Amino acid sequence: MSAALLLLAGTARAQGAKPLTRCAPDAVVSGTVCMDKYEASVWRVPNATTTNRGLVLKIQQGKATVALLTAGGATQLGLVYPPDYAPCALNGQNCTDDIFAVSLPGVLPSAFITWFQAQAACENARKRLPTNAEWQAAVAGTPVPDWSKPNDNGTTDCNTHSAHQAVATGSRSGCTSARGAFDMVGNLQEWVSDWVPQSTACGAWNTDVSPTGEQQCMGGAAATGEPSALLRGGYAMSSSPSFRAGPLAVFGAAPSDPSYQFGFRCAR
Repeated sequence: MSAALLLLAGTARAQGAKPLTRCAPDAVVSGTVCMDKYEASVWRVPNATTTNRGLVLKIQQGKATVALLTAGGATQLGLVYPPDYAPCALNGQNCTDDIFAVSLPGVLPSAFITWFQAQAACENARKRLPTNAEWQAAVAGTPVPDWSKPNDNGTTDCNTHSAHQAVATGSRSGCTSARGAFDMVGNLQEWVSDWVPQSTACGAWNTDVSPTGEQQCMGGAAATGEPSALLRGGYAMSSSPSFRAGPLAVFGAAPSDPSYQFGFRCAR
């Protein structure tokens, strides 16, 4: 089949896709996608293909709980520096049936993770990183931080002024999208699947699009041609004008870069 016919076929399938009406318990419906309700916590599951096959199935069905994970001997990763994902490597090697992304309320989201590791953790959970467009659709309705105030209120607002400290998933009750996804603004920046050329400068959206001037680190392009993977939403300490969190905030980083700011959520 020619490239043109393949493109037309793909467009027809996309146009014929029916919106979802129901997702697993750990996700919310967003158009034709199930988006994880919470930023991911990453768990190492021992004996994932043998004695803990049932636990892995619960994870893949979106039915895992902290109690079930703990009972199975699973340990949460990505809460300390240096990162503790090894033997799952920065480039995503040695991660199969080792680390699993779980969407849970009331836990600290896992950070210090590369794009490659995040993608592997989603894949092990039978999910994937969302595209930039899917993420943007799911964030709609999340409140835009009021940057005229020096701080968020520390209880219900999105976590945008916490001295680099992430808070427990879902603990900021007002930081919810119209679809019901928590913490898509602030807390941790979230990897999405899209890659672009590496940027050389940061700016802010023009006032016609974003009166609050959310981060837009997409200026210029590096002469080396190295790729960046996109991160969305901003993070916990985003007060400077070129790093403001919000539904439009976008940042690019090397997909092999683990940072205290970087987390993710999965989609189906």
